[in-house]
Amino acid sequence: MNLRNLLIMGLLISNALLAQQKEVKLWDEIPGSIAAEDYKEEQALDGDVVSGYSKVSEPTLTIFEPESGKATGTAVVICPGGGYSHLAINKEGYKLGAWFAEQGVTGFVLKNRLPSDAIMKDKTIGPLQDAQRAIRYVRQNASTYGIDTSKVGIMGFSAGGHLASTAATHYADHVYESTEGVSAKPDFSMLIYPVISLQRGITHQGSRDNLLGKNASQAAVYKFSGEYQVTPETPMTFLVHATDDGAVPVANSINYYLALKDAGVPVEMHIYEDGGHGFGMGRSATANSWPEALSLWLKKHDLITK
Repeated sequence: MNLRNLLIMGLLISNALLAQQKEVKLWDEIPGSIAAEDYKEEQALDGDVVSGYSKVSEPTLTIFEPESGKATGTAVVICPGGGYSHLAINKEGYKLGAWFAEQGVTGFVLKNRLPSDAIMKDKTIGPLQDAQRAIRYVRQNASTYGIDTSKVGIMGFSAGGHLASTAATHYADHVYESTEGVSAKPDFSMLIYPVISLQRGITHQGSRDNLLGKNASQAAVYKFSGEYQVTPETPMTFLVHATDDGAVPVANSINYYLALKDAGVPVEMHIYEDGGHGFGMGRSATANSWPEALSLWLKKHDLITK
């Protein structure tokens, strides 16, 4: 195939993906919000492509729907990482939304608020409010998108993995006045090089400081360290990490895996020799095979077609 035909095919694929996605506001009225006129959303660009966001004050979901006839009824809320200071929304959001749509899964990329005293009365629960609302939005609108309400999962990368694991362990927390009439509990979670613990020596310090502040109490650290919050009711989980991760120690995933195992929760973990941190859908490293492993796990649990 010549270059011209490759370019045409690429444009057709891009247009098809754009036609299948839409962005919706997460809230009519954001709970616990503070008006701050000088707090303006910022974009990061990679050429003409939006690669990230910071200073988010209006959370949204960008929805990637499978082609007609390919939907499996499964849905995933995707939480990009960024240390709770920004969102790497392209490589850890939109690319995953498109990948899931190819698998027959409806992807909901969450552009959540980042913890900030400038716009939140309680910044420790601001992101969790958005994650709970996102899960409830999916179930509330299940008939619109052809979704099975018992097949709604959550995925997170790095600090987005902390948010996703918090949603999986704190789904019963009353962090806003819910009127949706549906559960905020994910049916499964997928955590990729996640921040799990906020304990010193294992945490990603920037994520901890941004969420809890630099003088966090031990009670707050314990509450938001996922390895201590696992129960037998915690959703089944798929974990990915690289041994050589220099930003978020691999012990985050290992300790969460052991907690899930000890609680009798179905869990699968893939620890790769190399890959570092932030590899997204894969680089030239052993970690680049995780999407294939995830696909097999989803098939095993009847979340995508075998």
